[in-house]
Amino acid sequence: MHLARFPRRRYTNAPTPIEAMPRLGAAIGANVFIKRDDLTGLASGGNKTRKLEFLVADAMAQGADTVITVGAVQSNHARLTLAAAAKEGLKCRLILEERVPGSYKPDASGNNFLFNLLGVESVSVVKLGDDLQAAMEAVAADLKKLGRKGYIIPGGGSNALGSLGYVACFEEMNGQLFDMGLKIDRIVLASGSAGTHAGMLVGAAGCSVDIPIIGVNVRRPRPEQEGNVFALAEKCAALAGIRGELRRQDVVCRDEWVGPGYSLPTPEMVEAVQMTARNEAILLDPVYTGKAMAGLIGMARKKEFGAKENILFLHTGGAPALYAYQNILEGR
Repeated sequence: MHLARFPRRRYTNAPTPIEAMPRLGAAIGANVFIKRDDLTGLASGGNKTRKLEFLVADAMAQGADTVITVGAVQSNHARLTLAAAAKEGLKCRLILEERVPGSYKPDASGNNFLFNLLGVESVSVVKLGDDLQAAMEAVAADLKKLGRKGYIIPGGGSNALGSLGYVACFEEMNGQLFDMGLKIDRIVLASGSAGTHAGMLVGAAGCSVDIPIIGVNVRRPRPEQEGNVFALAEKCAALAGIRGELRRQDVVCRDEWVGPGYSLPTPEMVEAVQMTARNEAILLDPVYTGKAMAGLIGMARKKEFGAKENILFLHTGGAPALYAYQNILEGR
């Protein structure tokens, strides 16, 4: 792979650690390791940091003075896009989608608090089902009238360019595993806007590594999500010039732990967040990594992993959103 030809800003404290999780593993009957992409840096970290290295570099190369993006009301992606903008001296305008009616509270804790602390220029709220691309283009048009230049970043930073962040992550992880002498048999990660999942698949193809990557859905049914991930992986592979084979059957997106919907809590998520905190002192988030870990725990309990298999969980961050779910996680 030759990713150095793409403009890139450096926000990630790389390589992020790979750690054993012996106490959690003993509790669920599996050999579990974790890749700590919650420790990427940049305003509490998370997976979007890697994507933004490529996306913000492109924005700056195009002479943009403002970045525009969309996300849910407690969006980690929105927080990190805003943080990258602040670091680069750019303005940032956010469009938040109320995927659960009435869920946006401007005075809420978690990421909503951080939006203001990080100096967001404006926040617009739209309803579920609104045309998000059109909303971002309208903001860009308004900026143009003011003599400014906006740069649109899709939700989750999940386009072909942003997904390069996780092509690079897989390459980083592969080198770490070699240095550690650690054989990983499966990777489990949250699958949402698809960029992280797609990038990891492309990275695996580019490194000629055959490790099954299991996505745990946080929003969509399995057939829809698998189609989204594969389509984005193909675009990312073409951009990166990856010649390794991408196979549709390698895209696995489990939907048994979505629950009633995106960002809506489940008992399995609450248990996973609590178990990980109390056994390993690692904080997961309620929307993405909490449900992904619930999936890993569920698969382990159903004996889907072999006794000698090593499972790697990709922690994609999001802990600031915990504080908006305090009552739920404390059972109040």
